[in-house]
Amino acid sequence: MIIVERGNPRDPQATALLESSHALMQALFPPEDNFFLSIDDLCTPDIRFFVGRQGVTILGTGALAIKDGYGEVKSMFTVEAARGKGVAAAILRAVEDEARAEGLPWLRLETGNVLHAAHRLYERQGFTRCGPFGDYPEAASSIFMEKPLT
Repeated sequence: MIIVERGNPRDPQATALLESSHALMQALFPPEDNFFLSIDDLCTPDIRFFVGRQGVTILGTGALAIKDGYGEVKSMFTVEAARGKGVAAAILRAVEDEARAEGLPWLRLETGNVLHAAHRLYERQGFTRCGPFGDYPEAASSIFMEKPLT
């Protein structure tokens, strides 16, 4: 059974997953197109960090960044062995529930153009493509998506 709960990015298991995610993004995209949050940035008051675990093993991470007028999905990552088993979908539902509880009207995200499994996950959860938002530049390797919550 997958349990999703608020977590600590500095938990050694969560940190290891986040570092794996950062390494993958650095391998896939140029530095100027990497918009992931550092461990320290994930520990600020405007971030709600979640982990998906089975037993005591953390299998995935995700976060909600509280922005002015919307929430942003950040740091979605699942360990390779658990991909396709519903971990990311469960974390994304928790992020969305938190955004609704915060009264946010939109959930938005930026993801890489070659992360096709992520695109499918977000589309299944009701996200549609949109243009850049917030401080994001137009980037060839970025796909932007949003979902209304009201």
